[in-house]
Amino acid sequence: MIFCGETILPGQRNWVQLSVPDAKPLECVCLCGKNPGRTLVVTAGVHGCEYVGVQALRILAQELDPGAMTGNVILLPLANPYGFYAGAKRVIPEDGVNLNAAFPGDRNGSLGRRLAFALEDALYSSADFLADLHSGDCNESLHPLVFFPTAGEKDVNAAALEAAKVLSVDYRVRSTARNGLYSWAVQRGVPALLIERGGQGRWSQPEVDACKADVYALMGHLGILPGGEKNRVQQEIVEASYVRSSSDGFWYPVVVENQVVRAGDILGRLESLTGELLQEVRAEFDGIVLYHTTALGVHAGEALIAYGHT
Repeated sequence: MIFCGETILPGQRNWVQLSVPDAKPLECVCLCGKNPGRTLVVTAGVHGCEYVGVQALRILAQELDPGAMTGNVILLPLANPYGFYAGAKRVIPEDGVNLNAAFPGDRNGSLGRRLAFALEDALYSSADFLADLHSGDCNESLHPLVFFPTAGEKDVNAAALEAAKVLSVDYRVRSTARNGLYSWAVQRGVPALLIERGGQGRWSQPEVDACKADVYALMGHLGILPGGEKNRVQQEIVEASYVRSSSDGFWYPVVVENQVVRAGDILGRLESLTGELLQEVRAEFDGIVLYHTTALGVHAGEALIAYGHT
């Protein structure tokens, strides 16, 4: 296989630098299978405080055996090293850009746009399938789930959905997003998923192990490793509501992730410093809480809670 101008021979594992215009390169590990086959690209660290996927890919970079593979795997543990090392919530500190909302990128744009350009240019052309690993951010409590696309071509959407079904998450959520690392890949014809596990600026070994198992399941599904997982028992979320803060304020959720709610139930309230009620969030339909912010203080426009129904 050839990646970023470097040749990796069958059975080899190489660290390769992914060039970024006017910035430090990103570090990828490329594993070229002993036998030819499809290529799986797995990314993590798009948001600097989402740790489970980052740690899972660090381990997999050493654990995977290219000699046992039919096909290739490209792992990018840190798509946003700037945010990771600075402990920055959601954005790249240098320009305030949310990398997962920066696609398509721009070679001549700010750092976030240049990162998006580099990722798109290097990864999409190499991938037969792409998985982007996320967690709830340092201020979010989240139940494991996978977002799968509905805004791509029919065959691309279908390929992504079939892969989502082998993952060990309880919920798969329909998504119409177009401007994220995974969702722009879909627009470019690459089947892709966004997998969420963990949150609140923490990681645990059980969560990392579950994340690794999902990568192994995708490898089996794609024929890169022998065997393959059967479809898991999942609930498909066909509609979700993503509620944002109407203003700066103090946020008080009254539900937890994975809680069943009924239409009309209060989910949380936003108050001013003096105690004035600024926003009362109630469920508009029966559903399940997917994630919510745990921060006491929130900005106007910040995500407060997401819930959906099957």
